[in-house]
Amino acid sequence: MGFASHLGPWRLGTVKDTTGTTAGTISNMGLTTVAQSGAITRTTTTDTRVAVLPAGSQILNIYIDVTAAFNAGTGNTITVKAGATTIGTVGGATTTPIATGRASVTYASPSTFVNVGSSDVIITGVFAPVGTAASTGAATITIEYVVRASNGAQAPTAAQN
Repeated sequence: MGFASHLGPWRLGTVKDTTGTTAGTISNMGLTTVAQSGAITRTTTTDTRVAVLPAGSQILNIYIDVTAAFNAGTGNTITVKAGATTIGTVGGATTTPIATGRASVTYASPSTFVNVGSSDVIITGVFAPVGTAASTGAATITIEYVVRASNGAQAPTAAQN
């Protein structure tokens, strides 16, 4: 398993251009799904970079896998941001720790999901404890996304109908 580098969206499929109206003659090309991950801990109380997405990317999902429960006294919140915009949170102002396992993300700002913008965007994660300081807490944040052209188009657009 390795890493690959490419400067633009990869379109995959067997029919690039539509030349008819039946399957096999209609464009069936799509874009690849990729992901980036980064870790946060109970001491990650300021925005910490977990990924950098290329301009125009479409965010498909956010996964937060908690490997050690976050246990601050009266509140445990993990926030994921695209630039300065909150795109997802886990937890809240309760005494309940954020338990181990895949956390249920509450999504915000759907417009950021469609197109992260015309410039690359830094994805950050932050843990916000309330009350007593947390003594445990570790998680991996994974951003699943589609690389598109910097304007958000599924380039080349000429082949799309």
